[in-house]
Amino acid sequence: MDSLDRKALTFLMKHGRASWADLGQHLGLSAPSAADRVRKLEQTGVIRGYVPLLDAESLGYPLVAFVSVTLGSHRHRSVFLRGIEKLEEVVECHHVAGDDDYLLKVRCRGTKDLDRVLAHELKDRIGVARTRTIIVLSTAKETVRVPLKDYQLSD
Repeated sequence: MDSLDRKALTFLMKHGRASWADLGQHLGLSAPSAADRVRKLEQTGVIRGYVPLLDAESLGYPLVAFVSVTLGSHRHRSVFLRGIEKLEEVVECHHVAGDDDYLLKVRCRGTKDLDRVLAHELKDRIGVARTRTIIVLSTAKETVRVPLKDYQLSD
């Protein structure tokens, strides 16, 4: 990946629906050259896919919570991960160091919905031993952008 790739990624993170012509103009390339460069980034896995950024609150999911999860046994890990994959309310799942095993970001319709996810889905269905939940009151910053300014370019 070179500086032009980095410039293309930075542009695409801000303007995901830009045309190849717009990207090419930004990079000083033709539209087909810009498209080829992006296709290479897709093939190497740097770009994993494209999705619209939806406003969860306007779609009826205003509650955000972070749930620390402790499994009863590490033998339950595969069951837990398969269960989490099926839960649409879980939008992120991170294996973490420390006292807990996983940290989940959950989006729910409200506290009753969150209670269902915690008690029924996590504890009853997939055998989570313990959870600790933090409910988000407001969000100052949330992004899917990846910082590229300090990325070390390959030779």
